[in-house]
Amino acid sequence: MHGPASPGWLLVALCAATGAYCLLRMRSRVEEQRRAAGGEALMGFGMASMAVPPAVFTPPAWAWPAYAAVFGAAALRALWSARTDAHHLHHLVGAGAMVYMAAAMAGTPSHSHGHGGSGVPVLTGALLAYFTGYVLLAGVRLLPAAGAGGAAVAWGDRPEVARACRLSMGIGMLAMLLTM
Repeated sequence: MHGPASPGWLLVALCAATGAYCLLRMRSRVEEQRRAAGGEALMGFGMASMAVPPAVFTPPAWAWPAYAAVFGAAALRALWSARTDAHHLHHLVGAGAMVYMAAAMAGTPSHSHGHGGSGVPVLTGALLAYFTGYVLLAGVRLLPAAGAGGAAVAWGDRPEVARACRLSMGIGMLAMLLTM
């Protein structure tokens, strides 16, 4: 993604930490946590690798089609899983956004930093609107409920931490879309 190096490194750190926590969630005893965690870990690590500042590392030409293929397969898996759980529709949109960004990066020379004054493409705008709404909704869901509490839960099973990870990935996706 294009942009200054410091925010790029912060985005790399945020997405990598989120991906690492999602790997921990894959060890959960709760089946629902395990099912979603694999796709979210892939998304976190994929976003982290795409956000590395180009001044540090410019991926070879074959990397962007490889990203598109990996996230295209993830989108198909999310589409298949959405038959039984609507949450996977969000995974489908996220994986589709990663395919879109990889395709855009494959077609953009490394020295180009924008859309040439043509404005924001319609699909980019739609994805920005979706992820803005998702981030706002996820932020509201993090607010504590009155009287919330309970027994100690393992780190991989804590729903509020999983929600915070999804929120951070949504914020990361917004940042990546804005820097396209």
